[in-house]
Amino acid sequence: MRHLSGCREGRTDVQDRFIAFESVRKSYDGINYVVRGLDLDIAEGEFLTLLGPSGSGKTTTLMMLAGFETPTSGSILLGGQHIEKVPAYDRNIGMVFQNYALFPHMTVGENVAFPLKMRRMNRSEVTQRVRKALDMVRMSGFEGRKPAQLSGGQQQRIALARALVFEPRLILMDEPLGALDKQLREHMQLEIKHLHDRLGINIVYVTHDQSEALTMSDRVGVFSDGILQQVAPPDRLYEMPDNLFVAGFVGENNTFSGEIVALDGESCVLRCADGATIRAGCGKGLVMGGKAAVVVRPERMLPGSAGSGLENQFGARLDEVIYHGDHLRLRISLLGSEGIQIKVPAGSLDAPLTAGSNVSIGWRADHCRALPQA
Repeated sequence: MRHLSGCREGRTDVQDRFIAFESVRKSYDGINYVVRGLDLDIAEGEFLTLLGPSGSGKTTTLMMLAGFETPTSGSILLGGQHIEKVPAYDRNIGMVFQNYALFPHMTVGENVAFPLKMRRMNRSEVTQRVRKALDMVRMSGFEGRKPAQLSGGQQQRIALARALVFEPRLILMDEPLGALDKQLREHMQLEIKHLHDRLGINIVYVTHDQSEALTMSDRVGVFSDGILQQVAPPDRLYEMPDNLFVAGFVGENNTFSGEIVALDGESCVLRCADGATIRAGCGKGLVMGGKAAVVVRPERMLPGSAGSGLENQFGARLDEVIYHGDHLRLRISLLGSEGIQIKVPAGSLDAPLTAGSNVSIGWRADHCRALPQA
């Protein structure tokens, strides 16, 4: 998986960028903006996922890139060329939708060949490209079947083959796995990722599923309320969120509110309402005396001897132990907050824990992050 080095938020070096959104805004009524001031560069060969809740602006951004929507203002460049006024059929972009959009009256071969026939390619070229595209998605031998004779995963593969068959420079995917069951969805995530790795084609992918985004992408852009909150490689997004929205939307977090009482380079100290202090890494925009929240991932909080001797160590009350097969969830009350979640591997505890008992909890300062709080 290729990560971009030396990037500031949403931007790459100009010579590296293949797609560029420059101050793009979109409004349907001239008053309310569903995309606001979007600046985003995407490098050649990158797999970028746009992640966010419904109504956050991610799908509208994809539709503007596809040519199905027009920006209210700003510029979109593809391969260095402005495309705001280029119709969708002239952008050489493949598209894969959640509902597959296969023609039910056509065979698999006819569905995959359709984009080539629209481009008036000769029959031998069409046959060769269809065979190659079906090989790519491991669906050779299904040419004569109708979509209704295929499973959901097979139909999705055919939709992907149809998007690949005319060798586009970019493929856009809008919630393509949303209709699949969990096991098939996870299998198709890896299939698409491996296909991208083999072909090196640009993919821009839209989802509201944060696990899917982290699994597949070179970088993930998180949207909320029409604004790109952060764009970063999956590990950085998870470990170093820029704000409380990203911290809460990408993965799980426990949150402790308070006031910043010490700032020292990349570390700080937050004092909670009960007077306890937490040492943490620094997010952007912290100021002395300012309101902030420390976010800690459930798997970073260690009970008993595993957490002893760490920079942050506190006594807590164990409220509930929940069995999840491969791990246990401990629900605790800590630093005046209830419902704090801890995730520990099954069999890793020193001794069985029971609800109502007291337990020591510890975590490292560099395993939590302080972020400004309004």
